[in-house]
Amino acid sequence: MIHWFANPLRFQRLADALYPYLLAVALLLFVVGLYGGLVLAPMDYQQGDAYRIIFAHVPAAWMALFVYLTIAIASVFSVVWRHPLADLYGRAAAPAGAVFCFLALVTGAIWGKPMWGTWWVWDARLTSMLILFFLYLGYIALHDAFDEPARGARAAAILALVGSVNLPIIKFSVDWWNTLHQPASVLRFDGPTIHGSMLWPLLTLAVAFTFYFYAVVILRMRAAITERRITSLRLQAAAGD
Repeated sequence: MIHWFANPLRFQRLADALYPYLLAVALLLFVVGLYGGLVLAPMDYQQGDAYRIIFAHVPAAWMALFVYLTIAIASVFSVVWRHPLADLYGRAAAPAGAVFCFLALVTGAIWGKPMWGTWWVWDARLTSMLILFFLYLGYIALHDAFDEPARGARAAAILALVGSVNLPIIKFSVDWWNTLHQPASVLRFDGPTIHGSMLWPLLTLAVAFTFYFYAVVILRMRAAITERRITSLRLQAAAGD
């Protein structure tokens, strides 16, 4: 199945068919999730309405980790099997992942100010998320750091694989160390501790973020494939002259 997508034209046909549905579902879920989170969900008994920032903060943090994980998996296919679309995926997904990570850091700081009395602390969870943001920036920079694209792609893939060690640190940092950041309240072995009226908008928005991410990746990969075709045609035309 993986090798079936090795043909860029085959991938592009499937991507063209999926893109409008991904975007439409994402927009619908954004509307439903935001209405549920900002209007229907009750006010928190301790934090008041300030807690509602979780409906942006938590999905963005989840997506920052998820996108990096997919880039690391794509890097395995790039390094081991030289899959032609693996590098394209990583290059298309990394900017979106960096935006998600930045959004998680910013919304976390906004939430932390009234709750902790400060915008930032060198907490284990916050620091490991900041490292993830720098890993994203490093991955993006390495792709363009070499004159030969293949060398840049390989260097970026190796960085993604090495950096994936940070993912479990982010996830379990609140369990391994004493931190200001609250423990997990949704992804727990004993089930979520968040009330259902708050949980369903949160999960709806997480799915909306996911569908939106794939729609963006499809757009960026289609543009990259088209750019490669144009470059190839120009080289062929130059060789013919």
